[in-house]
Amino acid sequence: MFQPYVLSLFLYFPEDKSEYGPAAVTFIIFMIGAILTMRFIIKVSKREAKKAKELEEKVMSQHNSQGNSEH
Repeated sequence: MFQPYVLSLFLYFPEDKSEYGPAAVTFIIFMIGAILTMRFIIKVSKREAKKAKELEEKVMSQHNSQGNSEH
């Protein structure tokens, strides 16, 4: 009894179906933007992980070479 009223506050289904067009175009634009942003973040993250790995290997090799020279 109360549920249809609550849903009608949030849902809007227009009688004129041409109103779906601009919403679909906007959705597609934002979806493409979200996908491109996600791919960019993943690419940058992989690049940063590679830099961190190289830095870690450099520090470890320096640490190992200092440890060997002390003995």
